[in-house]
Amino acid sequence: MNEIRLKALAKVNLGLDVTGCREDGYHLVRMIMQTIHLFDSVQMEKTSETGIQLTTNIKFLPVDEHNIAYKAARLLMEEFELTQGIRIDIKKCIPVSAGMAGGSTDAAAVLYGMNQMYDLKLSQKQLAKRALTLGADVPYCLMRGTALAEGIGEKLTRLPAIPRCPVVIAKPGISVSTKWVYDKLSLNAQTNHPDIDQLIIDIKQQDLKAMASHMGNILEEVTIKEYPVIAQIKDHLMEHGAIIAMMSGSGPTVFALFEERGAARDAADALRASNLARQIYVTTIFNV
Repeated sequence: MNEIRLKALAKVNLGLDVTGCREDGYHLVRMIMQTIHLFDSVQMEKTSETGIQLTTNIKFLPVDEHNIAYKAARLLMEEFELTQGIRIDIKKCIPVSAGMAGGSTDAAAVLYGMNQMYDLKLSQKQLAKRALTLGADVPYCLMRGTALAEGIGEKLTRLPAIPRCPVVIAKPGISVSTKWVYDKLSLNAQTNHPDIDQLIIDIKQQDLKAMASHMGNILEEVTIKEYPVIAQIKDHLMEHGAIIAMMSGSGPTVFALFEERGAARDAADALRASNLARQIYVTTIFNV
C-alpha cells in the first residue's frame, strides 16, 4: 500500500471528573469520551525521499517534531527502521486548542495509517501502548466510540453506543492551554463532582434526557471563570432548544446535544447571528 486517506475524528467529553493528582503532575480522571462526526482529513503516501514531510492547511501549526502527528510517524519509523520516506498532509477542520483532541486524533490516524501502509501487523492493543507515549488521549482516539477513560485517560472501558443525535459545536475566538486549566483546578470538599457512575447507568439504559441531567465537566469552573463567553454560549444554546450544553475537555469549545437536526441547525444559525462563537458546526454523534 503506497497511500491512504483517513478521517481523524474529534471527541467531546460527556462527563469529566478529576479525582486527584499524581506525583509526576498528571491528574487522575474519570471521563466519558464520545466521538463525533467532525474530522480532520489525513492523507499519507510513501515517497522516494527519506524522512517525514508534514503539511497542513493551518499556517501557525508546526510541521516538524513539535507536531504530535509528526512524532507519531517518527515513533514507528525509528522503531521499525523504516527507510522509505512518508508525506503526510493534514487538512484541519477540528478547532485547534479546543478541548476536542484535534492533535491527538491526527496522531492516532498516523499510527493507524502507518501500520496499514507498512504492514507492521501491530494489534490495536500494541498500537495503543505506543499511542500512550505520545499523549493520554491518543489511545482513545484509536479506539473511538463511547468509552470510560480512567487513570490519566489511558485506562479505557468500552461502553454501549449512546443514541445517535445531532450535535452543535461552538468555539469562541480564544484558545485555552490544557496545562493551565489543570494547574488552576482546586480540589476540595466543596468541589462539585459530576456523577460519572450514574451517567454510565443512563448510557446503558439509552436514556438521552437522563444522560443530559447527569453530564458535567469539573473543569468548567476554571475555564468559565477566566472566559465568561463560554457560559454565554452554553446559555444561548440551551435557550434555543438544546437538551444539554457544556464545555468539552479543558475548553473553550462548547457542544450541545439536540433531539432534532432542524432544531440544531436553527440554534447554530441563531448563535452565528449572536457573534459569540467564531467556529460553529452542526454534526452528529459517531458510533463505532
